[in-house]
Amino acid sequence: MPAQYNLRLAVPDDAAAVTALLKATYPVSLAGCCDAGILAAALPLMTEAKLPLLSSGTFYLVETIDGTLVGCGGWTAAHPGTGKVAAGLAHIRHFATHPDHARRGVGRMLMTKCLEAARRSGIQQIECLATPVAEAFYRAVGFAVIGPVNVPMSLGLFFPAIQMLWTIENPQPVKVLRF
Repeated sequence: MPAQYNLRLAVPDDAAAVTALLKATYPVSLAGCCDAGILAAALPLMTEAKLPLLSSGTFYLVETIDGTLVGCGGWTAAHPGTGKVAAGLAHIRHFATHPDHARRGVGRMLMTKCLEAARRSGIQQIECLATPVAEAFYRAVGFAVIGPVNVPMSLGLFFPAIQMLWTIENPQPVKVLRF
């Protein structure tokens, strides 16, 4: 872990800081990834911290030495949206790195922690619904592309994503699948 960052478990009291991070990150990182109207409608839903996630024990924060929040992300056994649980399967949740700290190891630090913790919990596979912008990051940490999906955000609103999968049997980076 780079010395300028600390990784810690999130707690419900972090909600305001996580929301501020998401509001600073997602509009910048997702600009141009889809129709501007879809993005404008989805951002209010995507940029609010989820209290159940913050209290899950599997959601982490990366802070600078002075305590500034610069990254967040985690995993849950429960499928986002449905809450369904399948034995041995987990889901990556709400990853974000502040644009000023992009490409400095923050996302990889979070992902390493998530994969290690999930593996220790008996997870064999981890699914991710990646934004088109984040696909390369997830491929670089060993996720394989399953295919494009439209994620329901609210009644009539669907966000374009790429379903990806990491398996414990093949935790090394895999070849990109093209559709």
